[in-house]
Amino acid sequence: MVTVVCHDRQFENISAILFDKDGTLAHSEPYLRHLAQRRARLIDAQIPGVGEPLLMAFGLDEQGFNPAGLTAVGSRQENKIAAAAYVAETGRCWLESLEIINQAFQEADQVMQNKAKETVVLPGVAEVFDRLRRSHLKLGVVSSDIRENIEQFLDFYQLRDYIQIIQGAEPHLTKPNPQVFWSACEQLGVSPQQVLMVGDAPGDFTMARNAQAAGSIGVAWGWSRPPNLDQADVAIAKLDEIQAIG
Repeated sequence: MVTVVCHDRQFENISAILFDKDGTLAHSEPYLRHLAQRRARLIDAQIPGVGEPLLMAFGLDEQGFNPAGLTAVGSRQENKIAAAAYVAETGRCWLESLEIINQAFQEADQVMQNKAKETVVLPGVAEVFDRLRRSHLKLGVVSSDIRENIEQFLDFYQLRDYIQIIQGAEPHLTKPNPQVFWSACEQLGVSPQQVLMVGDAPGDFTMARNAQAAGSIGVAWGWSRPPNLDQADVAIAKLDEIQAIG
C-alpha cells in the first residue's frame, strides 16, 4: 500500500484512487451546456413555455453554467425525471410527460452523439495516471454519466489501459449513495478505507465520507464557475499535486 500526499495532508495505506469524470478528468462544460440547451429547446418545441424554466433546472442561469446543477452532477435518469415534472405541471399525464422527455433526450443524443470529441481531456491526466499506476495504485472512474460515455471518453484519449474499473450511473444507484463507492471498491478487491475519491462536487465528497473512504480530494479546474469544495478533505489546484510515496 502507498502513502498519498496532497500539500500538507497525508493519506496512509492507500491501495486505490477513484476519479470523477466530468470536471475532474474532462473539460465537459461546453458539451453539457449545449446538451442542456438542446434538450430544453426540443421540449419547449412540444410544450411552449417550459424552455426557460427547464434551463434553470438544468443549471444554466445568469451567471453561466452551475457545476453543482442538475446537468453537471445528476444522472441521465435524474435529468429525465426532473424535466418530466416540468411537463407534467402543464397538465399532461405522467406517462405522456415521460414519453415527451424520452423522445427529446433521444433526439438531443442524435444531434450531439460524439461526446468524446466534445468532452476534452484535461491537461496532464495521462501522465498522472501513469505515475500513480507505477506506484502500484489501482485506478478507477466513478461518474454520474452512463458507462458507454465513460468508455468512449477513456478510449478516445487512450486512458483505458490505466483504469481497472468503470462505475457509471445506474437507474436506481447514483452518487452520493455510498453503495456506488462500495461497488467500485468491491470490483477492485480493496477496502473502502484504502481508497481515495477525487472529485469536484459535494456529491463526490458526501459519497466518500458516508462510504468510510480514506478521504476525498477536491478539484476546481474543470469549470468556469468555481465549484464548492468545502466538504473535501483537501483541495488541489493541479492533478499532479497528488503524490504517491512508497
